[in-house]
Amino acid sequence: MKIATYIISVIALAIGVFNVTKIDFVAPMSKQSFPALITTISAGCAILIVSLIRISLKIKDLVK
Repeated sequence: MKIATYIISVIALAIGVFNVTKIDFVAPMSKQSFPALITTISAGCAILIVSLIRISLKIKDLVK
């Protein structure tokens, strides 16, 4: 499980970095940039969720 969380984090980070390069910062809500903006936010959420899972597993091990 620990390796899977790291793999998911790396994939989400790569997707986020790729989509940040596609965002037009002059008009981020334009037709071309909007999907990249949404995908970047989704990648950030995925990283947050996986890090929460990793922390909860550490807490679980400490309680045992």
